[in-house]
Amino acid sequence: MSRISKEQVKHVAHLARLAITEEEAETFRNQLEDIITAAEQLNEVDTEGVVPTTHVLQMHNVLREDKPEKGLEVKEVLKNAPDHEDGQIRVPSVF
Repeated sequence: MSRISKEQVKHVAHLARLAITEEEAETFRNQLEDIITAAEQLNEVDTEGVVPTTHVLQMHNVLREDKPEKGLEVKEVLKNAPDHEDGQIRVPSVF
């Protein structure tokens, strides 16, 4: 028995503003059936005693410690700016 009809596939395609042919609708229906069948196989897995997890591997903070460091000197920054005035970078007006 088919769990997804060709009409349902065409309806979803319509909602997504996709134009599909009858052949494409049948192809997509078959593919969706295969996906559902594969997903249903997960119901057969014995998960008794398995702790739910969000990651396969143990996660830990991989970021470095947040500590202040000395930045660039103003002269060094302005050296790379195409235009500057009074120690500030001049940019084109937005308004």
